[in-house]
Amino acid sequence: MKPTFHPLGDRALVVEFSEEVDVAANDHVIALGASFQATPVSGVTEVVPTYRSLQILYDPIQLRGAALEAEIRSRLTSIELTERPARRWRVPVAYGGEIGLDLEELAEMKGMTTAELIELHSSAEYRVFMIGFAPGFAYLGGVPKALHTPRLPQPRQAIPAGAIGLGGQQASINSVPGPSGWRFLGWTPWRAFDPNRPRPFLFEAGDRVKFMPVSIEEAREIAKRIAAGEDIARPDDTP
Repeated sequence: MKPTFHPLGDRALVVEFSEEVDVAANDHVIALGASFQATPVSGVTEVVPTYRSLQILYDPIQLRGAALEAEIRSRLTSIELTERPARRWRVPVAYGGEIGLDLEELAEMKGMTTAELIELHSSAEYRVFMIGFAPGFAYLGGVPKALHTPRLPQPRQAIPAGAIGLGGQQASINSVPGPSGWRFLGWTPWRAFDPNRPRPFLFEAGDRVKFMPVSIEEAREIAKRIAAGEDIARPDDTP
């Protein structure tokens, strides 16, 4: 996959792998970003992965943009794109209620019952393409075509953390409270972002996600256990 390079001022370089959102481009983004974590370059201060590009921030006093581009081209000749074992998460979701306030309307729009919509939404396996917009906010691909839905024409101003959303061809897991134009189906008690954890971000690009329907009572009990310090939000096969 041939990349294109886009200077972003004198302190950042964007490496773009595709004009479309696809798994192959995202795999290249993840692999290149991981290479900078495994083998740092003096002067590189941060790498920011997105769906199809990697932004690399650098100190221009220590590193010139041309030298960074040459380093990236060299790395791309040797990066292995063998699929790394993906972490798989089974995320509990209480569908409907005060937070899943679009569930019934969306089911009506799609000509489904709410049970059918929940079954379709929870039967898919999603891929975390990127973390962005807010700390820990997970953008998910893999939404069944029947659930592709335009965002709201006017964003709501207060959507809580843990809200499970749909917007266009994407799904999402809200990490912090805030405004949003997405449509919301339910709520997970898991915390996608918790600054008090050793690893504040729960999800990372390349992870796989399945949503597991639970009752609101079960979700509240899980929330209590997490608030009490239990480490129960873990991927499959984690001891």
